[in-house]
Amino acid sequence: MTQLLLFNAFNGLIQGAFYALMALGLALILSLNSVINMAHGGFLVIGAYLAYVFAPYVGFAGAIVLGPLGAAAIGMVVERVLIRPLYKRPDPLYTLLLTFGLALVIQDLTRTIWGPTGLPFEVPQILASPVSTVFFFITGYRLLVVALVAVAVIGLFLLLRRTPLGIRIRAGTLDLETVSALGVNIYMLRALNFALGCLLAGLAGVLAAGVLGLTPPMGNSLIMPSFVAIIVGGVGSLVGAILGGLLIGLAAGITTTFYPAASEAVIYLIMLIVLVVRPRGLLGHEGLFE
Repeated sequence: MTQLLLFNAFNGLIQGAFYALMALGLALILSLNSVINMAHGGFLVIGAYLAYVFAPYVGFAGAIVLGPLGAAAIGMVVERVLIRPLYKRPDPLYTLLLTFGLALVIQDLTRTIWGPTGLPFEVPQILASPVSTVFFFITGYRLLVVALVAVAVIGLFLLLRRTPLGIRIRAGTLDLETVSALGVNIYMLRALNFALGCLLAGLAGVLAAGVLGLTPPMGNSLIMPSFVAIIVGGVGSLVGAILGGLLIGLAAGITTTFYPAASEAVIYLIMLIVLVVRPRGLLGHEGLFE
């Protein structure tokens, strides 16, 4: 029982890492672009399938880099062509419906191009092997996932704290009009921020493909828990998004050990409890839900 518990808890943490990456991208886009990006799971799929296409030419390591970059580039185009014209509309319902429709389009295009059946994303054999005979579920690839997620999170926080772009993004989330008055091109700032969020989604897709495989609807199983992670951690808090993702992933993994049928329900139960006890989330700012 102990080993089964550890197995499911570790799997839950890996799943939670995917939720955390997705939630970070969603939180960035929501904070600055004021867009509830329902197509975020679609960009996860784009990153994963682009990595699958690039892998035979640039290798596994190159695919991990180029897949997310491709998702970010497509995200910039989508932001410029489809989302930017809606910024002047104060009602977020317009962008929510647009991105929801875009998610369906991406899924259908993926199914048309690569087929409806799942495809394997080949992981190098050296990474697929367990690192321990006792803890057989800890493979080199899963450790690589943890390391890459940690690097991505640290890199994001360094970008936001230490670079001119990051400082402008942080300022824009607080007062976009003042940032514009200071001469910053807020349209380009929003485009780059949207691309950064899509980059994180693409990275989550590439890493998840090595664990879950490639399927057109693979983003559907990750997008809603990622929104839950934002709510649990606190809307407006990037650290909260990470904490929320890891928390619900771990909770789902542990629940699988004792009652597998409730592994998904427990995610929404945690959200309900947090909203009742602390409506702004664990690390959220006061007033967002109160």
